Amino acid sequence: MNDSNVGVDVVIRSMHRGDIDSVVAIELQAFTSPWKAETFLGLIGRTGAELWVVEHSRVGVIAYGVLWYLLDQGQLANMAVAPEFLGQGLAARLLDHMLELACNRGIKSIYLEVRASNERAAELYLGFGFREISRREDYYDLPKEDARVMRIEL
Repeated sequence: MNDSNVGVDVVIRSMHRGDIDSVVAIELQAFTSPWKAETFLGLIGRTGAELWVVEHSRVGVIAYGVLWYLLDQGQLANMAVAPEFLGQGLAARLLDHMLELACNRGIKSIYLEVRASNERAAELYLGFGFREISRREDYYDLPKEDARVMRIEL
């Protein structure tokens, strides 16, 4: 489905257990080393973990994000959009929501890792004010690839 008006048909809400199958289906399409359902289930309701989904009124869950934090530091641990909905601004809306939430939680800085070759994601993060602070050599598998470590100060 490629609906140019997808933005008016979506809501961002907390992830719940009933979302896990949809989230894992997106995860399997987005990543070569995907998280398992148990990982998401173990984070739901956990102190310091924020799990969010973008839900389309007709399609269901089409994107998700995971942010965890301790004291004033956070980690954007995972974020993906269903492939058929890429390029429609959903990742930006979700990231904006999570950054606002982080500010409200008193988080001062957020870190993330992104594949060195994932220019689309890196451009999104740079556009929000993240800056590359280092690289982690051979951080990712399938294929082996460096990670760009990025940080934003809120």
